[in-house]
Amino acid sequence: MGHLPQLSSPATLGDQAYAAIREAVVTGTLERGEKITERGLAESLGISATPVREALRRLEQDRLVERTGPRSVRITQFDKDELREFTMIEDVLRALSARLAAEKSTAAQRREMSSCLDEADALRNELHDAAPGTDSERDLVIGIQQLMSRFHTLVDEAGGNATLLQMLRTVDAFGPEGRRNSALSQVRNEQWKVVDERYRQHRAIYEAIAAGHGDKAEELMRAHSHTSNTSRIETRFAARCDAEH
Repeated sequence: MGHLPQLSSPATLGDQAYAAIREAVVTGTLERGEKITERGLAESLGISATPVREALRRLEQDRLVERTGPRSVRITQFDKDELREFTMIEDVLRALSARLAAEKSTAAQRREMSSCLDEADALRNELHDAAPGTDSERDLVIGIQQLMSRFHTLVDEAGGNATLLQMLRTVDAFGPEGRRNSALSQVRNEQWKVVDERYRQHRAIYEAIAAGHGDKAEELMRAHSHTSNTSRIETRFAARCDAEH
């Protein structure tokens, strides 16, 4: 099990434990299918088992972990059909978020979206000059992916709907690592046209939002989310198949 940061502030230990364990799942520090125990997590976090138990109950509700025994759980690992259905839900939520952003975003929020894309453009220019297979190439891909994730967060926040934000927060827990690995895989295989096309979709989505075209923003985001998720699923299960053989 990966190392988790130790916690303090007893009044909020349950919330802190939940946030720390959730982040470890999202980032892959705790891997899909990995078995963990309340005691092991408590020791890693430097706290008692009680707040860990509370955190795990919440994570069970989020479907990020599943109970395997009285004091043990396993990080949830979906099969291909389950994950595909889950991403279908995400596609709909993302599309709605873009529509609401087009209808409700402020000028300041749109400037922040644009600035995020400009930063990514600069990294993308560097990426095309980076030597294939180097740490520099990998770092640039990850940097761009992080900025794209930030762009989606800005779109979600601009939609201004608390219920939708909570639902998106749940689906986001299943995405970052897979999206990063998918992007890295495509770069390694020199699928630049695919990578660039998916990248340019963000700018088109932004332009629709900035113009206040809700229908267009929704349509573009739905197509973008579907393409991204399809690639992520294929990359994940291809890697799992390779590992098994």
